Amino acid sequence: MNIALIKEYHEDMPRRQAQQLAVEYLERVDLGHIAYKRNPALNPEERFCGMLLRAAMVKDAMILIDQPFKIIPHLKDIQFITTALKKIDDLYLSCHIYDYKWMEEKYGEL
Repeated sequence: MNIALIKEYHEDMPRRQAQQLAVEYLERVDLGHIAYKRNPALNPEERFCGMLLRAAMVKDAMILIDQPFKIIPHLKDIQFITTALKKIDDLYLSCHIYDYKWMEEKYGEL
């Protein structure tokens, strides 16, 4: 429900409405089942999507992802991240991913 806090405090959205919206967005990335889990109970992919959705909840969001393979180190490529971004692309204005040059093989044609 950490995701819902953004709408509650930045837009004065009622708690129940903000929580419902957060669950809907989690379901868009196939993670509705984690809505009431605490951060330590999440795997790296779930944690990343939670952080991504929290960032996207800000009005006119511009998302910056810094070194995504530090967040999800076992990924072989960027596909999981780009798929998640595509599922919520209407929630943010732009997204920039920053990483070191030596990680470029994980990005492929991106």
